[in-house]
Amino acid sequence: MLNYQPRDLDQVFGALTDPTRREILARLEREEPLSIKTIAAPFTIKLPAVMKHLDVLSAAGLITRSKHGRTVDVRLSPERLREAAEWLRRYERFWSPALDRLTVQAEAKEAEAREAEARRAALGGSEAPDE
Repeated sequence: MLNYQPRDLDQVFGALTDPTRREILARLEREEPLSIKTIAAPFTIKLPAVMKHLDVLSAAGLITRSKHGRTVDVRLSPERLREAAEWLRRYERFWSPALDRLTVQAEAKEAEAREAEARRAALGGSEAPDE
């Protein structure tokens, strides 16, 4: 088992609380490296606000920045996310059974809906939908 530093986890989870920062991480997961200008482009916030978000992500160890000439490239640094996921995995036993039950219920509802649709199709679509 890893030895987690509470301060590190606090920073990671704190950084993940903001939807803008989560979107930045998602974009970096899909394509990297990205310049700061490219990261800032889709957001309605100004560049200094994006820079503050990048500072939070950097302090949490979730991204790295490297300068190439006048351009700063940003990359995802997944190790801290992996550590947070491992920490969360310890508690998975609390939600896994509930999710398994939910899956069974959803699959049963889907099967019922397919059967009802098949009955309607067999009757030529004249039967009213099941409620």
